Amino acid sequence: MSFIPSDLTIKKWDDIRPFFDDLQKRPLEDKASLEQWLADKSELASFLEEELAWRYINTARYTNDEDYKQAFEDYISNILPHIENEDDLLNKKFIDATPLNELPKEPYHILIRSVNRRIELFRKENIPLLAEMRKMEQEYGAITSKLTITHKGEELTLQQASNFLHDTDRHLRETIYKKIADARFSAKESLDNLFTQLMEVRQNIAQNTGYSNYRDYKFDEMERFDFTVKDCANFHHSIRKTVVPLIEHLHQERLQALKLDSLRPWDLEVDISGKESLKPYSSIDNLIDNTITTFSNIKPEFGEYIKTMKDMKHLDLESRKHKAPGGFNYPLHKTNVPFIFANFTNTFHDLQTMVHEGGHAVHSFLTANLPLVDFKEFPSEVAELASMSMELLSMKYWNLFFNDTESVTRAKRKQLHGVVTVLPWVAAIDKFQHEVYTLPDMTTPENRHDLWNRIYTEFSSSVIDWSGLDDIKRTLWQRQLHLFEVPFYYIEYGFSQLGAVAVWKNSNTNFEKAIQDYKNALSLGYTKTVPEIYKTAGIEFNFSTSYIEQLINFVKSQLETL
Repeated sequence: MSFIPSDLTIKKWDDIRPFFDDLQKRPLEDKASLEQWLADKSELASFLEEELAWRYINTARYTNDEDYKQAFEDYISNILPHIENEDDLLNKKFIDATPLNELPKEPYHILIRSVNRRIELFRKENIPLLAEMRKMEQEYGAITSKLTITHKGEELTLQQASNFLHDTDRHLRETIYKKIADARFSAKESLDNLFTQLMEVRQNIAQNTGYSNYRDYKFDEMERFDFTVKDCANFHHSIRKTVVPLIEHLHQERLQALKLDSLRPWDLEVDISGKESLKPYSSIDNLIDNTITTFSNIKPEFGEYIKTMKDMKHLDLESRKHKAPGGFNYPLHKTNVPFIFANFTNTFHDLQTMVHEGGHAVHSFLTANLPLVDFKEFPSEVAELASMSMELLSMKYWNLFFNDTESVTRAKRKQLHGVVTVLPWVAAIDKFQHEVYTLPDMTTPENRHDLWNRIYTEFSSSVIDWSGLDDIKRTLWQRQLHLFEVPFYYIEYGFSQLGAVAVWKNSNTNFEKAIQDYKNALSLGYTKTVPEIYKTAGIEFNFSTSYIEQLINFVKSQLETL
């Protein structure tokens, strides 16, 4: 018998209060009663997380819908604070339970260390601040989703406009690039003010919890048990030493291939072959169906997962006005069928995003049968390993998306170029976050722009000519929604990209074994440490310069064969 009625509707806190009361009052006298209590608590968490998920998804899909916005904000302001307070009481009840030591170490030790950390960080006075912060974080999407440009009398979203940056007409690329930049610059002051307000509330949350800065608080709040601030600094150093020189080399190749006197920011997306940009699908349904076939070729069950999402209409992929930017896979722990949100305009990037978010979806399905929701909520450096590995593993079947061998080769080269070029961007964004929350005087917008300019220059290619574009360069960080919406969730992309290269490298030796190792690792959810999960995948969780250099050299060797 289920703990939560299937027809339960949440309109106010009192609708779910009785379930928390039940869990709080229930005696935990032996191992069996504790395990049942955990199962019921997990069922309640699954129900509530899915409720919040749909309210968030609907708000992202329709940023101009006041009813959706109100429903989300009502949950954040009037329901979630009560849940967080009750969760703290239940966490303490769990840790204080007499039969706690009777639970087997595997898999409960991961859960226990996480619950202990949550208890350490919980402060009742932070509940309203967290609610305030979450509402402000949604403002980024509300601001940026309104940005459009006009081209030949047609209004275009920035995602649609960015298609022209792949065009072979350089004058057109420059025109569109500057129009997009002007649109973004029109929101500069609003985003500056928003980030200042976010910094203030985040620092207050950290100080209330006994931390001197938000960075250190956030590391613990994100339960980063398996890497440290020093590891991040090592990653920054390794990327600067091993990857930036390769990008300089690739940019010199681009400069020569395009026969230009200087390489400008609007010259970075056009194909150096001189051909029109890649179009990986004829329609959204065509993209979805080919993704299903691709995933089925990798492993039949993977294709079935995406087909299930298609059948349930858990895919919203087209770009449109009043739709929040970006893309995501949102796990839905109650139905165990996730939702993919994106902004597609028929570019190569759409294919990358589809297989990336599809990798997240596969991860959700593989962990659906784990007994507790806590085991399904894995760290980001594991979540992104699932998605980024799928980008590279799927390349084996990209002939499904393109009609000729040359286009497949171009697509693979573009993918591998992206693997290389994203790493310094990740390092720059991460270093910016570390310093913006720990250095003095960063509440001033101009100081933040100065900081970004210094860090970006450190990690960017000197081949790119930014003459006359200083204002654009200094505010590039505002394009990264993670800084506004999910602070410090970004270096995981770097760690996971390296892990994905290692998984792909293994697949070149023994494809079947690499896929099985990949599946085995993802199926663990969060029942093992991150290094143990990576080891199960047949790879290392390693930030050393020598290891990163080994992986980058492999990517370079593969580029040379294309």
